[in-house]
Amino acid sequence: MPAGLVIFDCDGVLVDSDRISLRIQAERISALGLPTTYEDCVRDFLGLGRPGTVRILEERLGGPLPDGWEEELDAAVRDAFRRELRPVAGIEAALDAIDVPTCVASSGSQAKMRLTLGLTGLRERFEGRIFSADEVERGKPAPDLFLFAAARMGAAPQNCVVVEDSPFGAAAARAAGMRALGYAADDDGAALAREGAKVFTTMTELPALIAARTSPGPGRTPG
Repeated sequence: MPAGLVIFDCDGVLVDSDRISLRIQAERISALGLPTTYEDCVRDFLGLGRPGTVRILEERLGGPLPDGWEEELDAAVRDAFRRELRPVAGIEAALDAIDVPTCVASSGSQAKMRLTLGLTGLRERFEGRIFSADEVERGKPAPDLFLFAAARMGAAPQNCVVVEDSPFGAAAARAAGMRALGYAADDDGAALAREGAKVFTTMTELPALIAARTSPGPGRTPG
């Protein structure tokens, strides 16, 4: 079926924030005595959300995070966003070419999305249609957030297309019974494909993928 609603993840799909936040996260985790690279953070935490990230870190530490660690991380990331954040390359033209309803559903908080979408000039495109994992019981890879967004938008799950850049997000879309498109600008997208996403590499491809009448199944589009 053609898409009736397109649900966008935010970080890494609309705004190029993952490169910034995961770099700083790796630095701050390493300072805890847990040597961690940017690539480690991409593998372990991309798309997972804060509660899941904290749970993993506390398991590795064998105890709670130091008081104020999360707040200091957030402050460092916000400062870097104000200096460095940009829209994902090609996303504005892609949004202009999409002629079905859209919304945002992210593991990030509403406050974070107000900042990132506001800094990049994208917030007004989605005003009143921005949903956070804080509003549901379980975050990605559970389907709760995408089902919540679809319900709020009045769309049947089977008519929704989710645009994601993380395996956790693609798994959540699959669990929700939605078609997933996986944006893989920096790798081969194998992890996204394993979760059932149709992988693409540039935002110029996105409008045609959304307009496709049937799901082409997992794999990589030419790019």
